[in-house]
Amino acid sequence: MVDVAHRFVETNGIRMHVAERGEGPLVLLLHGWPESWYSWRHQIAALADAGYHVVAPDQRGYGQTDKPERIDDYTIHHLVGDVVGLIHALGESSAVVVGHDWGAPVAWQTALMRPDLVRGVVGLSVPYTPRGSTAPLESIRAQTGDGFYQIYFQEPGVAEKEFEADVDTTLRMVLYGGANPVVPAGGGFLRKADVPPQLPDWLTEDDIAFYVGEFSRTGFTGGLNWYRNIDRNWALTGAWKGAVVQPPALYCAGDKDVVVAFPGMKNVIDNLQLFVPNLRETLVFDGCGHWTQQERAREVNAALLRFLAGL
Repeated sequence: MVDVAHRFVETNGIRMHVAERGEGPLVLLLHGWPESWYSWRHQIAALADAGYHVVAPDQRGYGQTDKPERIDDYTIHHLVGDVVGLIHALGESSAVVVGHDWGAPVAWQTALMRPDLVRGVVGLSVPYTPRGSTAPLESIRAQTGDGFYQIYFQEPGVAEKEFEADVDTTLRMVLYGGANPVVPAGGGFLRKADVPPQLPDWLTEDDIAFYVGEFSRTGFTGGLNWYRNIDRNWALTGAWKGAVVQPPALYCAGDKDVVVAFPGMKNVIDNLQLFVPNLRETLVFDGCGHWTQQERAREVNAALLRFLAGL
């Protein structure tokens, strides 16, 4: 198991579980879906040993952190508020905020909304995406129809029923098997295929067991509720339309990442400097899929340490 200290802090009206290690400037590591603090197991020691106070929370709805029942309690304002409250609860006045997958939009939006608290921001997989003129799910339907997975996730209980029927198979399919961003007619996010017999070299049976243990206990509703606020988040962020992310920034992704292949994403990445004017570096890792910091721990750690040293 990763050598970290565990504790709970009160932030933004919830009780949040955090894993932490080290002393020095604060670095927050925000995981995505369907993950936990454990997704940063390769980064925590590397950053802490380099002189940073590293804190990886279970975000709202995940792991040992509180899971509010109302879908409306998972908006981007709640998620950014959790980060702001965490910084203060840790007795700090600022932090570098690093996010992967869904954690990346939280990191970007924290930097956008509260640049006074963010010394630097790092997005893995998901770039900062400026607010468009149309609600996101409407745009998705116009481009892909009703089959995109984010639309499939909208109806409470539907994806939960599929995922919780066999948590072990679900997580194996999502992490290294055949999770399908385009859901076929009749539903089903997981491809109708066998789980690949061999784990990829970046994932162990112990890693799978940790994730399975967490989601067997918590279920998937908390994380899915983030998706159920996509259009609500768009409505809530109108005041920031046209604003840019001011803190120094780093973006990293894999060239095999399914997110990079989303409609319109290449244009966003190619023009990221327009919306993140203090972008220091964009890194694309050859042959790397979606789970950036787990698949390419050494390269991500080197990039993070280089970025942190330059702040």
